Amino acid sequence: MQIKQQSITVSSPATVANIVCGFDILGFAINQPEDFYTLTISDTKGVTIINEDNFNLPLKAEENVAGAALLAFLEAVPEINGFTLISKKQIKPGSGIGSSAASAAGVVVAANFLLNNYFNQLDLVRFAMFGEKVASGVKHADNIAPAIYGGVTLIRSIFPLDIIPIAAPDLYVTVVHPQIEVRTADARQILKQNVLLKDAIKQWGNIAGLVAGFIQHDYELISRSLEDVIIEPVRSILIPGFYEIKNKCKEVGALGGGISGSGPSIFMLSKTKDIAIAVENIMKEVYNAIGLDYYTHVTTINQQGVKIIN
Repeated sequence: MQIKQQSITVSSPATVANIVCGFDILGFAINQPEDFYTLTISDTKGVTIINEDNFNLPLKAEENVAGAALLAFLEAVPEINGFTLISKKQIKPGSGIGSSAASAAGVVVAANFLLNNYFNQLDLVRFAMFGEKVASGVKHADNIAPAIYGGVTLIRSIFPLDIIPIAAPDLYVTVVHPQIEVRTADARQILKQNVLLKDAIKQWGNIAGLVAGFIQHDYELISRSLEDVIIEPVRSILIPGFYEIKNKCKEVGALGGGISGSGPSIFMLSKTKDIAIAVENIMKEVYNAIGLDYYTHVTTINQQGVKIIN
């Protein structure tokens, strides 16, 4: 094992998981917002965390998403004693756009770069999933995989881990984050544990159609397939104005969209920047009328994933 350098800074992207119908199996990375992490190899055993943001995340490594991922990484490289991590998060925890995944993915990519990319991307996803377990109680990869691979990813299986990158057209993504918090663990607890066969069949058709639509750059097929008959009807009750936003955005030309991850953020896909901006204006109008604070982002699909800065 070769140490390439002692310290590195990376940016790690926000992500949209599920992509409406693909619960726990589909996700894509976006270019904004993003987190920044500086990781340094340390002689001190374990992981020392320094937070340079206002989110007050845990400093104990085992209780911190990034820390847990790095501890898993360190178990696989006994030659390294530890790391010091400086975290500058911009993706708000609980926003539904992959804040925990950005942390876990960003730090393991950084650690791997310091070791001259000793591990492959699949290994890095495995390490990062330990961070997601801290955040939600479940090892899932639909945010982590696109954060590491970039673009759109399909998680065909978790055990064994099987990730398939999907070529996707260049689409604009509009995200609104209403300033309420929906914890991933809580959003999972309200889901039904059994579904009707007819609903499962419809969902499978939408997932297959969405993947085919991405690969074929078939915008109409993408639009028709952005439908969720299992998860969205339950989780949407946690998000004020959800269906008003979704319906009005499609009226101004959006292909479709839905809940980002477990919410509360809502995303919509558009073919052009002009439509994406019109979608943003709809989102603003709805939440202004409700009187609920929010943030919006008009961005594009991030094809690279975590980026090395210096």
